[in-house]
Amino acid sequence: MSGKQRILILGAGVMQGPALRIAKEMGLETVAADGDPNAACASLADRFENVDLKDKEGIEALARSLTENGGLAGVMTAGTDFSATVAWTAERLGLPGISWETALDASDKERMRRRFKAAGVPSPEFVILSKPPSESGGFSLPFPWPAVVKPVDNMGSRGCRRVDSAEELETAAAEALGFSRSGRVIVEEYMEGPEFSVDALVYQGEITICGLADRHIFFPPYFIEMGHTMPSDIEKKSADALLETFKAGVRALGIDNGAAKGDIKLTPKGPMIGEIAARLSGGYMSGWTYPYASGVLPTKGAIQIALGQKPGGLEPEKNWTCVERAFISIPGRVRSVSGLDKARSVPAFKDLFMRIHEGSRVTFPENNVTKCGNIISAAPERAEAAASAESAARSILIRLAAPDSATEAFLAGYRPKQGPGFPPDAFALDTRLRDLLDALPDSGTVKGTEPALAPFPELTGSGLTDWAGRSVPESLEAVRLLTGLSLAPGGRGALGRSFWTALVRGGYQGAVYYIDALGIGKN
Repeated sequence: MSGKQRILILGAGVMQGPALRIAKEMGLETVAADGDPNAACASLADRFENVDLKDKEGIEALARSLTENGGLAGVMTAGTDFSATVAWTAERLGLPGISWETALDASDKERMRRRFKAAGVPSPEFVILSKPPSESGGFSLPFPWPAVVKPVDNMGSRGCRRVDSAEELETAAAEALGFSRSGRVIVEEYMEGPEFSVDALVYQGEITICGLADRHIFFPPYFIEMGHTMPSDIEKKSADALLETFKAGVRALGIDNGAAKGDIKLTPKGPMIGEIAARLSGGYMSGWTYPYASGVLPTKGAIQIALGQKPGGLEPEKNWTCVERAFISIPGRVRSVSGLDKARSVPAFKDLFMRIHEGSRVTFPENNVTKCGNIISAAPERAEAAASAESAARSILIRLAAPDSATEAFLAGYRPKQGPGFPPDAFALDTRLRDLLDALPDSGTVKGTEPALAPFPELTGSGLTDWAGRSVPESLEAVRLLTGLSLAPGGRGALGRSFWTALVRGGYQGAVYYIDALGIGKN
């Protein structure tokens, strides 16, 4: 035994990387547990154990073996669903932490809502279902539409969506039940307004805020976070109100020693809490964006609390802006990913996190774990940081393999005469542009020749941008880069309506797939 204090960290994935690195820098011996034997950051730990984090008894047994063989000073996690497993283990071994009951209140959305309601903390009205409404007998919603449906016990927006009618609720509830480990879903009133994320550390009941960020949510009826910006630029009065409501929620749950991560909205009725988890955030905020923005390491503070120590170094050293942005794909199988070096060369770039590789199956995101990757940039000025992250994200080009039935089904979903739907088109055309697109001549026979492109100046000059903020001319340049085609303007026999429809529906990916399916690309 080395004589160092030893800490058990639940999870050895990317989100736990900062905890493993910082713990070692603090001179601790690190033991990591993860259900994935190939967890991305397992090699950072002094010792790795392949244990399912849902198996609280198994984690407890591991912790006891560590206690009996050299000692164990603390147990913690960051960015996982398993703060309850941490609490179970800490409580049974007499280690610092919150109680098992408190952890359940902060992990189960039904228990959480009931605690908030009892304490008078603003949060949505709700009902609980253990089966779809049609099987529940006389079910009626006790508050007006719209509503939000989600599992009571999952994270990453899995199975979470807005519903506007009883018919939508039936389908959404069945979907959400499939994501619930306990077989329950919560149906709650929809909160209108911008959304924010909060990280905090709590030591002996004292709450220290470690960041308030703007969340950027897209693609209804789902709630896909396409990034966050730290710090929020909301006015101070509103920020103070949000943080006071968050603190009230932390106290209502009984989180007195550990970390707390909250999602909170500023509604017409004032701040309302979406949820509070008894852990550090899992969306790059605690491990990356707040440290880049402030110079503070919340993860280090969380480790200190897990060891029974008062956290230090929590006073911000600087006031930068840090921006995280996600990049996504239409459905299919990845043929190649390019532009990574270009993304890394963008000024103010900090980090690139890839979730996909050649051969990966990808889909249009319905939750926050099906995105393709994330970019982080930081700079003294907010506009510089945002421009950096967004430019870097647009630099990454994902080419899909052809043929593929999922890609073809997505591209066939273009709606020339209908309103918006899900998944949305890459470029949202108004009625005039849709009519002009529908009137274009279709593509001629181009195989074996250098294809030209039928002009569509009304679209190329429209100023429209896709999901990543990429303009139509930028998208065409991406198509040229990936296919090796010049796509010079042409007349009869040029790529026409079908090409432009693929671009409108699937962005540069749709247009490249269309060319690849024809077999006319040079690259």
